[in-house]
Amino acid sequence: MNEKPKSVVMLAFKGAQVLDIVGPLQMLAGVNDERPSAAYELMLLAARRGGFRTSGGIVLHADADYSALPNTIDTLMVAGGNIERALADQALASAVRAGASRARRVVSICTGSFFLAAAGLLDGRRATTHWRAVDQLAALHPRIKVERDAIFVRDGRIWSSAGVTAGMDLALALIREDFGDDMALAVARRHVMFLMRPGGQSQFSAYLAPEAAATGKLAKLLRWIPEHVGDDLSVAALAARANMSERSFARKFLSETGETPARYIEWARLDAARRMLSATALAPVEVAGRSGFCSEERMRRAFQRRLKISPGAFRARFRFEGERI
Repeated sequence: MNEKPKSVVMLAFKGAQVLDIVGPLQMLAGVNDERPSAAYELMLLAARRGGFRTSGGIVLHADADYSALPNTIDTLMVAGGNIERALADQALASAVRAGASRARRVVSICTGSFFLAAAGLLDGRRATTHWRAVDQLAALHPRIKVERDAIFVRDGRIWSSAGVTAGMDLALALIREDFGDDMALAVARRHVMFLMRPGGQSQFSAYLAPEAAATGKLAKLLRWIPEHVGDDLSVAALAARANMSERSFARKFLSETGETPARYIEWARLDAARRMLSATALAPVEVAGRSGFCSEERMRRAFQRRLKISPGAFRARFRFEGERI
């Protein structure tokens, strides 16, 4: 006798990120394709039944409105997207709370974590979101233990993923939990994906936000640093450039950037090295010299420590080589 399919409900809304919706659902649908009978019964709910416009202008079709939440749900998923507008939607907020109370597990995709946070589901828990939004999530909800570099996080029955395609990684983890390694691998192979993607969000994000300390006393210096990563960027040299004592400079730098000078400079050099590795054919030793690491070994250690990947593996994954496919 065939087992009854697991009920999966995706809550979406006007302005939602389209890949937050279709990416995870496609992974789960891949399990259905691998089996003689359906493993998951997928349902897409929005403010009303029918078409709604997602990011990029793409229109998806909702099976029903939020009131159609089943009484029993295996997995409730919440998409991310235009969170400012969506957070003001009381119908969506009610659907998140009602759905969570009926679900075996609750999943947020990308900035969908903000809806779980607003419902109080993440208080005292570990969670993640898109790298651009981690500071906002931490500031708005200090009771959440925000994992800034995770691709996805599980804390009990609550799962959260980082930006966009990370929702597909999370979906593979759900499949692995439900049907084992072999099924997860089969679905990953079908979709040409890593079964377990190595590293964290920092591989993909531009760590140094261009708006950092744009109006602070050190704004001019912070704009200068990325263009001079191969220079002497010691505290003494930077303090002299800022016309400050070393002690005052270190204190002011931390208050304006949230980082010590040493950590900030290492990230600036990593960003420079990443750009060179992905966009040039420079030898690693030359990349290390130009980005201020002085030695290839020092650069390698920084990549492993901060990005959880070697410079060689980073280049293999991200290097752009023009027209070649």
